[in-house]
Amino acid sequence: MISLLFGLVVGFSLGLTGGGGSVFAVPLLVYGLAMPPREAVGVSLVAVGATALAGAIPRLRRGEVEVKAALLFGLVGIVGAPLGAAFGVKLPASTLLGGFAVLMVLVATRMWRQAIRCPAETEIVRAGDDSSSAATGAACRIDPARGLTLTSRCALMLGFSGLATGLLSGLFGVGGGFLIVPALVLVASLPMQRAVATSLLVIAIVSAAGSASYVVAGQSLNLPVTSLFVVGGLGGMGLGAKLSRRLAGPQLQKLFAAAMVGVALYMLGRIW
Repeated sequence: MISLLFGLVVGFSLGLTGGGGSVFAVPLLVYGLAMPPREAVGVSLVAVGATALAGAIPRLRRGEVEVKAALLFGLVGIVGAPLGAAFGVKLPASTLLGGFAVLMVLVATRMWRQAIRCPAETEIVRAGDDSSSAATGAACRIDPARGLTLTSRCALMLGFSGLATGLLSGLFGVGGGFLIVPALVLVASLPMQRAVATSLLVIAIVSAAGSASYVVAGQSLNLPVTSLFVVGGLGGMGLGAKLSRRLAGPQLQKLFAAAMVGVALYMLGRIW
């Protein structure tokens, strides 16, 4: 039941914030369920990937996903995920958790800055208002009729971003939405709502690769806990998505950012 509840919390935060909520998974599993850090990374990968896939399917049907960008981003991420997983296995548990805490602070900093500098985007991510325009000076261009126009510069930038996302996903068990969404906006010139929808498919692809490499590496995976965590995550994401239109706003994003910093400081304190 605790696994189900923790999955609900992660899914709810993911559905409410549109990205970054998955970073709560590993701390909850490690400190709430006393799960070894490496096993927690595996459970997090499976849960985050399943939740993202459930969110991507209806958006694919509505035509909100830029499939070319998602596939290129995700396929390169597939290369990075096993590398991150292999590297994570060799790290001491304290180093892995310390790095994760630093990652949480970086994600929280970005969320806080976004809430201050671009408050409208904090509502777009959750409420689905596509009033924003694509970034100017981006490496890629979107043709309204044919979708993403791939050039060598576009492919290189998307590939580099996908590799970084895959490494972080395999190493820490995070979805990487906090990195994918801004990359799709800045590199692929996607509007915010379309970038968020596309990022869910990328997260599903990269998480699947990370999960597979985790199992192939011979790491143990607690199937009952993982199943309950996934079920809770799916329910929580649906609930978060429904409430997002009422609660969207920069103050909520600041609250999540502050919560991330608090959890990160707690982790660093436990390690110390």
